[in-house]
Amino acid sequence: MKINRKNITKYLDNFNFESLFIEELGWDYSEDDTEKYITIDEQIFTLTPIADKRGFNVFLCLLENQSIPLSATLKKIDKEVSKYSYEHFIIYVSQLDKNQKWQWVKKEANQPLANRTVEYSAHKKEALLQILDTIYIDLDEEEKLNLTEVRSRTRQAFDVDKVTKKFYDKFKKEHTQFLGFIEGITVDFDKEWYASLMLNRLMFVYFIQKKGFLNSDLNYLRNQLNKCQQEKGKDKFYSFYRYFLLRLFHDGLGSQNRTPELDQLLGKVPYLNGGLFEIHPLENKYPKIEIKDEAFEKIFAFFDQYNWYLDDRPLKSDNEINPDVLGYIFEKYINQKQMGAYYTKEDITEYISKNCIIPYLFDAVLRECDPPPLPLKKGGVNIEKAPLIKGGLGGLSIFQLLQENPDRYIYHAVKKGVNLPLPDDIAKGINDVFQRENWNQPAHEDYALPTEIWREVVARRNRYFEIKEKLINGEITNINDLITYNLNIRQFAQDAISNLNSPLILKIFYEKLATMSILDPTCGSGAFLFSALNILYPLYDACLERMQEFVEENNRPPTPNSGGDKKVPKVGDLGANQKKYIKEFQGILANVRSHINNKYFILKNIILNNLYGVDIMEEATEVCKLRLFLKLASQINSPAFSTPLSKGGRGDQNYGYGIEPLPDIDFNIRSGNSLVGFANYEEVEKAVKGDRQGKLDLYDDMAVINAKAKAVSEVYQTFRSIQTQSDGANFTETKAKLKENLASLNEELNRYLAKEYGVDIKKKKDYEKWLTSHQPFHWFTEFYSIINNGGFDVIIGNPPYVEYSKVKKDYQIKGYETEKCGNLYAFSIERSLELANNQCYFSMIVPISIAGNKKFKEIRKLLLNKGKNWLSFFSGDTHPGTLFSGVQQNLCILINKKSNNKKIFTSDFIRFFDSDNDRLFLFEVKVNYIKTFLDSDNYNIYKIGNKDLLNIFNSINKYKPYNFLGEEVIYYHDVVHYWFKCLAKAPFFQRQGETPTISSHYKTLNISNSDKLLMVTILSSSLFYMWYIFGSNCRDVSKDNVLSFPVDFRFNQDNYKKLLDLANLLFEDIEKNKKQVFYNKKSGGVTYDQYWIQHSKSIIDEIDKVLAEHYGFSEEELDFIINYDIKYRMGKELDSD
Repeated sequence: MKINRKNITKYLDNFNFESLFIEELGWDYSEDDTEKYITIDEQIFTLTPIADKRGFNVFLCLLENQSIPLSATLKKIDKEVSKYSYEHFIIYVSQLDKNQKWQWVKKEANQPLANRTVEYSAHKKEALLQILDTIYIDLDEEEKLNLTEVRSRTRQAFDVDKVTKKFYDKFKKEHTQFLGFIEGITVDFDKEWYASLMLNRLMFVYFIQKKGFLNSDLNYLRNQLNKCQQEKGKDKFYSFYRYFLLRLFHDGLGSQNRTPELDQLLGKVPYLNGGLFEIHPLENKYPKIEIKDEAFEKIFAFFDQYNWYLDDRPLKSDNEINPDVLGYIFEKYINQKQMGAYYTKEDITEYISKNCIIPYLFDAVLRECDPPPLPLKKGGVNIEKAPLIKGGLGGLSIFQLLQENPDRYIYHAVKKGVNLPLPDDIAKGINDVFQRENWNQPAHEDYALPTEIWREVVARRNRYFEIKEKLINGEITNINDLITYNLNIRQFAQDAISNLNSPLILKIFYEKLATMSILDPTCGSGAFLFSALNILYPLYDACLERMQEFVEENNRPPTPNSGGDKKVPKVGDLGANQKKYIKEFQGILANVRSHINNKYFILKNIILNNLYGVDIMEEATEVCKLRLFLKLASQINSPAFSTPLSKGGRGDQNYGYGIEPLPDIDFNIRSGNSLVGFANYEEVEKAVKGDRQGKLDLYDDMAVINAKAKAVSEVYQTFRSIQTQSDGANFTETKAKLKENLASLNEELNRYLAKEYGVDIKKKKDYEKWLTSHQPFHWFTEFYSIINNGGFDVIIGNPPYVEYSKVKKDYQIKGYETEKCGNLYAFSIERSLELANNQCYFSMIVPISIAGNKKFKEIRKLLLNKGKNWLSFFSGDTHPGTLFSGVQQNLCILINKKSNNKKIFTSDFIRFFDSDNDRLFLFEVKVNYIKTFLDSDNYNIYKIGNKDLLNIFNSINKYKPYNFLGEEVIYYHDVVHYWFKCLAKAPFFQRQGETPTISSHYKTLNISNSDKLLMVTILSSSLFYMWYIFGSNCRDVSKDNVLSFPVDFRFNQDNYKKLLDLANLLFEDIEKNKKQVFYNKKSGGVTYDQYWIQHSKSIIDEIDKVLAEHYGFSEEELDFIINYDIKYRMGKELDSD
């Protein structure tokens, strides 16, 4: 149901807010009617609770004899209110001028909390009415309402994955059919590419036509097809494709120059720019392309089955499509075509992006503010330069925000149930490990997140109280601490900017944001670049909002306080030196106002100035650009066709019609092989030197190349500034010049590179074949200004996980230290490190083999030895849940930066369920880091994420590995998920029609007769399983994994006898629980012994108790070992215990 606007307006005009919320909006009376008194700048504000809904509070602040304060003061009030009311409205009413201002904390999906205000007066009503419409609670919904629903009345109701799959399956079929209608393209690869290009263009047009941008016709394409067929006949003389569609794309949407004849054909359509609709290289290569009308009849019929919404609204039915859903579809389509590429879920891209972008930003600002001046006085900033740590908040440390409101920066999921007293049967085990018999049972929903057992609840609570204490004590004073303590770094960054008291530091923040270069070197269709955009947006927004507040504060005259005598100073009084920054802010804000809206301005600047991507697949880069264009276009409201858009953004430019031209990002998002080509000046110089050996003109050649590269960069800067700072004149000419200069320089570098590959450039066919197969990409020229200034600031991504041997027949790499690693992901990391500047934050998600596999030692050395480093290492399993859909590979996330202090932080090996919402809280709850150490011999990175694990590791490591080999044989399975299968006798295995043999999955280990039983027992323990997880790839078991375990057989006689007795019990139990299974494989039937080691858990626990005594573990450590990953290792059996 919709709100009754007439009644609501009456309540608002009469200032009857309690009745408004209770009687009209369906909220409840406030349970707490205690007035709140908040002092800001020596003035007391009284807040009266008037309503709430499931913890979402509404406060009224009546102001006598004064106007509503400026935004900066309201923000300070909100900051205090947030300490006891996380989400709320505050209604300010001035009894002096009868104005209202509503303030609320806005929580949007995947965004930090943001403070928003809206005014209500006789002339400003609509904005508030729209907001109240979203929080209206219908009586029918009351029973099933909870705080989550109140937080967001627009929470998505339908499963996006389900909608995506349905559309994608149909899209693949339509793509194949469309392909069959294309004529005039002789190469199959090019034909597939052009089919995708056309569908991309058509889908973009479908979005904008449904918003009314194309001649005010919501069915523009369909109607134009019908019109064309009526006037010209179906496929007669000119097809719809030739007669209308190409002209719409190239001359209409892609060009500013219009003729009356074209206007008559197309109607009122905007000039979009962006490169998407200009003549494509394929259209130049194949000038006689034809596509039958039937192709468009079919594709339009498919598209018309869906409602196309060009905005961020959540889906309400499975026949709705928005840009986000289309983005998922593009990801699936592109990744299906790319070997080794996988769709990266948003929680992964966000985790990586935020933990690189935000720390880089804070580090960059801090460097600019060095050296720090003298301490500042609280309440004002009157200096030319202020440090970030001591001055950002006007004499306070920015990190004091963490002290003032620690709960704000601890994720909500971590806090679930922490304020409730634990049940007695659980609480008694806190200090007594022998009272934990119920800790492995599912926890009550009042305390637990989905799937949590009591053991996990207790661990999460303990972590919460430990971190909160550190925050209160001011122990967290470094931006990287927010990564290692897994705090809400996005919320902190937003609050830090919003609360800055120094115009200078705000200016520095904005400048560093505006110039930050973020690269995904294997960008695919743009998952990480989109995530980076979402991280950057609220930071830009916070900067602009704080600038506006500074401007307001600077313009406000001093006002008397309630006593009437004393003058209250302006918030953050500014000295003469600081006031110059206010003028700069005024200029920036004026530029913002010249665009369609603030959000469009911010997104356009991010896309043009911050985001860079490269991919070997041209089709992927086109999709990436299309998605970014859709993101921009979704910020535009339906047009008013009477007035075209202005040259500055809002008024008189030809053929704007409500849409500001999209940015051209053809030089931000590039196609090529990121692993082949010159990365920097030194690599070019080396190649030129090799070619010019013995000649005297080496440096002349390099000077010419460098000058050409610099000239290309200058044209690029002009090209970019045309799009952001001028009226767009000379755009086409400048782009053409840029493409020509860049192509000429790349051709010169290609020739040098080809010679390094042994290609005779005089043999044209050989040279062209090499160019096609290797697709060289020269970072030195393509991103000259960035590389010349040291490299990229942030590098993120998900490189291909492909064995080099699989692509070596297509292309080869040269000069990589990591070539012996034999995997493209290792080469991608090495190339990224070459492209990074000295302050760069680098993060990728890669296979866990990088952590300890001998084959990948070189890439670990490279990561940790290129200067001193700070490294954060997260690792995750594929059982039972997977980080990537359809990818059965254990993965890890590396976060790396060069630092003066080499530190390594690692997490546990993390498991989670896919089906039970366990994944929902993966990165908020399960990621815990601890400072660990580096194996100086093999550079192994151990998967240790808490103190108990670290203590256990150190205790075991005091002993030496076992090396007493002999004649006896034990058998172990070469794959481990939850249990290590080690047997004293060979398991049965027989292929149908063959004699019994040993399965290829069971490996043998020769051992002395006296040690055989003990060794099998120890290898079956949970302690050994933990040790294996510490240092392996957590799946494959090698002989080194087994023999590296530090074990000492000098047991005392009692323990020796206990282990022998337990060995016999274990063997007997394992044999009793095994089952002989017949499996019908394609190659024939197989009969084999299947073992259920978990059924013998009680015996294994006794083995671990003996080992604990031997190694000197505490009772707490033994409890940890026995219950290590218990929920996942025991599964349903845990519930039945």
